[in-house]
Amino acid sequence: KDKPNPLTLLMRELSGRLAGKLRLNDYRRAQLEADLRTGDMTQTPEQFVAENIVRAGTVAVLAVPVAFLSKFLALLLLVVAILLYRLGSMTLRKKIGARRARIELELPRFVANIEKTLPHSRDVLAMLESYRVGAGEEFGRELDITVADMRSGNDEAALTRLEARVGSSALSDVVRGLIGILHGEDNSVYWANLSLKFSEAGRQNLREQAGKVPKRVRRLSLVLLGCFFLIYIVVIGEVLLNSLGGLFL
Repeated sequence: KDKPNPLTLLMRELSGRLAGKLRLNDYRRAQLEADLRTGDMTQTPEQFVAENIVRAGTVAVLAVPVAFLSKFLALLLLVVAILLYRLGSMTLRKKIGARRARIELELPRFVANIEKTLPHSRDVLAMLESYRVGAGEEFGRELDITVADMRSGNDEAALTRLEARVGSSALSDVVRGLIGILHGEDNSVYWANLSLKFSEAGRQNLREQAGKVPKRVRRLSLVLLGCFFLIYIVVIGEVLLNSLGGLFL
């Protein structure tokens, strides 16, 4: 790996010191902790907030000397600092959304697998282990944690923790059904309805993705057209300059 530059090392050191002095209220800390866990980030809430403050503060400090040269530029730097601070939260939300979406994409197949297995077996742990073999990276990691949790503790508590880690309403429906199996409920109709619901949601998602393709194509076509125009302008401009240069020789 490349060695971090001195500025990065300094910002890390400042963030570490600030994180040790930050005191977040219980609600804010619990919310951030859950978000960071869902986003698969290893930082503590204090470290996350400290890094955002240091990143924004570095730009804000530059506004002080710049103010002697231009108040407008100083104000602009302050606006950039605020945007940088907000960017940290926006990046975290984006990571959470992307990770959650990847897990939710797997749920229709997971539910269909459980629906087929249910008439022959009601062993939830075996269902999770069986599906884990072909699961994607994100959902597979969550299943690994849940399976280990179930082996070492309470099955229902392990499933509840899975639901809390991912924070998906779709997964909550799945966990509710799995807990029903643990309780010995005959919820085959529930799983059949859930399978239909997720299948329709999957088809709707595919339709939405297909609808976005023409927009991307149009944007790319406009960019390509702009490149062609630029080439023509450069070529014509060069020819004109050469012609005008010949007149004065």
